[in-house]
Amino acid sequence: MALAFDEFGRPFIIIKEQEQKTRLRGLDAQKTNISSGKAVARILRTSLGPKGMDKMLQSPDGDVTITNDGATILEQMDVGNQIAKLMVELSRSQDYEIGDGTTGVVVMAGALLEQAEKLLERGIHPIRVAEGYEMASRIAVEHLERIANKFEFGVNEFEPLIQTCMTTLSSKIVNRCKRSMAEIAVKAVLAVADLERKDVNLDLIKVEGKVGGKLEDTELIYGIVVDKDMSHPQMPKQIQDANIAILTCPFEPPKPKTKHKVDIDTVEKFQTLRLQEQKYFDDMVQKCKDVGATLVICQWGFDDEANHLLMHRNLPAVRWVGGVELELIAIATGGRIVPRFQELTPEKLGRAGLVREKSFGTTKDRMIYIEHCANSRAVTIFIRGGNKMMIEETKRSIHDALCVARNLIRNNSIVYGGGSAEISCSIAVEAAADKHPGVEQYAIRAFADALDSIPMALAENSGLQPIETLSAVKSQQIKENNPWCGIDCNDVGTNDMREQNVFETLIGKQQQILLATQVVKMILKIDDVISPSEY
Repeated sequence: MALAFDEFGRPFIIIKEQEQKTRLRGLDAQKTNISSGKAVARILRTSLGPKGMDKMLQSPDGDVTITNDGATILEQMDVGNQIAKLMVELSRSQDYEIGDGTTGVVVMAGALLEQAEKLLERGIHPIRVAEGYEMASRIAVEHLERIANKFEFGVNEFEPLIQTCMTTLSSKIVNRCKRSMAEIAVKAVLAVADLERKDVNLDLIKVEGKVGGKLEDTELIYGIVVDKDMSHPQMPKQIQDANIAILTCPFEPPKPKTKHKVDIDTVEKFQTLRLQEQKYFDDMVQKCKDVGATLVICQWGFDDEANHLLMHRNLPAVRWVGGVELELIAIATGGRIVPRFQELTPEKLGRAGLVREKSFGTTKDRMIYIEHCANSRAVTIFIRGGNKMMIEETKRSIHDALCVARNLIRNNSIVYGGGSAEISCSIAVEAAADKHPGVEQYAIRAFADALDSIPMALAENSGLQPIETLSAVKSQQIKENNPWCGIDCNDVGTNDMREQNVFETLIGKQQQILLATQVVKMILKIDDVISPSEY
């Protein structure tokens, strides 16, 4: 029997004699499980840090994605092995809870598995290894609390937030514009944040993209951008101080719920029907005009006659606007979504200082901008880029930056990046191992060695000598008692992460360690894999 890996890094077992095939149990099963987890971590290891490499992923439909976001890579990989799926779930959990650090958490779990394999080979029981890892993770999390710094920020003083978001964006494709992107992300979060309750609703931030232009043209709009245009080309393209009627009822005559048939056998009957339809449209438009609406935004479409009538009555309209966008428009403009024309009143209208239709380049693409709203607690980040892949990757990067800013508003504690926090935790865990007399101290020391894998991967991906660089930084931390010394990935000339302004959120780093430890404990406790056919 031999273990091999396919082109996606998935492990499979080559069995030479099929008739003598036996199910793996005990130590063999645990080693196979560990190999599967390590294979996934090995794929992501080269994507860690500001100099990490990108992965190109091709879907079954032929769509290509280029990214170095750990959660996205694992989400789009076709993973068949059950243990590898646990690593995918691990990355997804980090993404849902924190939004950043999805690559680091998998690399950390892979390093813990690698160290556990060595302990198992030395005859230490997996349960004792798992218990030692649990003790070590608690020591590391407590140590992070001690070395963390708090900073104060306000609506006008948000430079620390920008610096932390820049650290997140420095490992992405958009790193050449990381300052402007970080500013956009922080301003967007502060616009929708409730600072008293320390809460942020990211659903109020709409991220929209349009191919064309360059990355530097990305902008933050204090309002909503809708990928629609005016329903009639002769309607006005700009409306000042707009009163907006937000409708979910269509501009069309009512239809009976039951099956019906209309027989028209004379011209007079047809004329009567046409006049009746026109009266319906007239009444609908008049109701909108009577309440003072100067713009109609409708969830449904309307036919040419209604469109023509709206244009002649000087009532601009936008049709086929999605339900989520309608809700955001209602929140931003302070309006109410109206399901029937009979319920339309002046109090239910939304207010916006400016509504304009904007066209892009030489194409016929147009979008509606709703700006200077009554309530600016709904904003849009409008991304431009050279191609669809660039825009999608920018959206993922902006999502990470938004999550980091949200986490800092919830908990304003930071630790320093560049692997400095992991090295400091490694030193603390190593020192604490001597206080535990049992077999667990071997597992605690192994945990300390695993923590070193993050700074080592950063150094390796930056083209530095990994062991030499890590040893130098670790000895500097011990000698100076300085937990802020990390790997100088960008070759700035100093190892002090405070001077480089490389920050990470405390809760993000703690979550990484806790999640990685939980998943590794789960993998270590699996000693038999039973397929459904064997029941």
